[in-house]
Amino acid sequence: MTMEPIILENVSIEKQLEMEKNLLDKETRSFLLINLGPPKAIVMGSSQKEEEVIHLEKASKIPIIRRFSAGGCVMLDKDTIMVTFIMNKKEVGIDLFPLSIMKWTEKFYQNCLSIPSFSLVDNDYAIENKKVGGNAQYIKKDRFLHHSSFLWDYNKEHMDVLKHPPKEPCYRKGRPHHEFLTTLRPHLTKEAFIEAISQGVLKDQIYG
Repeated sequence: MTMEPIILENVSIEKQLEMEKNLLDKETRSFLLINLGPPKAIVMGSSQKEEEVIHLEKASKIPIIRRFSAGGCVMLDKDTIMVTFIMNKKEVGIDLFPLSIMKWTEKFYQNCLSIPSFSLVDNDYAIENKKVGGNAQYIKKDRFLHHSSFLWDYNKEHMDVLKHPPKEPCYRKGRPHHEFLTTLRPHLTKEAFIEAISQGVLKDQIYG
């Protein structure tokens, strides 16, 4: 079975989400989609309310996009790396539940990135108990999509546009964004991240 890598750069999150939904609904092949540095935008989960997760007075000039999947609210900019798996159930050998999918991708990222402290913590990707990536899923009967936003770096002013979420993961322990978040930047370059993920697919590390 072949997974096809699709590498994008600076593509808007609106176009990315449209592409993902088309690949999920209209294709039977498997894809790995990477979007490096989308234009600045705020992306909300399908059921979130703007006023609960965004300081709207600070976000007047920033596009707010509601994605078709659930998950939390994230701020995207030039230092965000988006990674999406679109696959069939028969190809991964797991039950299609959010936690099963996340544990499966955790193993893939651990194998590819070789960051000793990288792990899945309370549905987030974390390094040393700080969040480095968020994710969401969209699951059909025999096919699923798992998309993530990784922080290669971040701008504190951009993050301050987001409110402290009404429901936080246990490991956050009330920490503000600047104490809760970390980045990939000390560990590898953007190019190295893309190369590691792409080679991981080509080497079939994802199926081990």
